[in-house]
Amino acid sequence: MPFATVRTRKRVTKFTVKGCELCDSGPVGVLWQDSFCRVAYVGDADYPGMCRVILNRHVGEMTDLTPRERSRLMKVVFATESALRVVARPDKINLASLGNVVPHLHWHVIPRYLDDGHFPRPIWAQPVRSPRRRALPDRRKLSRRLKALLGNA
Repeated sequence: MPFATVRTRKRVTKFTVKGCELCDSGPVGVLWQDSFCRVAYVGDADYPGMCRVILNRHVGEMTDLTPRERSRLMKVVFATESALRVVARPDKINLASLGNVVPHLHWHVIPRYLDDGHFPRPIWAQPVRSPRRRALPDRRKLSRRLKALLGNA
């Protein structure tokens, strides 16, 4: 999928790309957002509370960002982790930025439990057991917690 690029002073800015599911997804499941990125609630019953931190413009890699932008994005990733630790009370949090299937910069923030279907392996591996079903964390509480950590959109 080609990137649409425009040269600006000293750096390349990449915009949205038609056909990219993260460029096209807009506000679906958004818990928090600003002009730079958004936190979307995945709602996966096997991994309750799983979120994605999605850059609003189409960029493939962290090194496509300026150092300041990298710090800003990671601040949101870490705030999402902190909010999930309070609201979902997982045994562990996994952070992953893969982009192999969708080459749009995003981070998965995944609450993990000792009795989930894959623990201790990655959620994309073959399951090792049938997962114990858990209730999904309250989206409103999670959104409020994110806003308290990051400010209002």
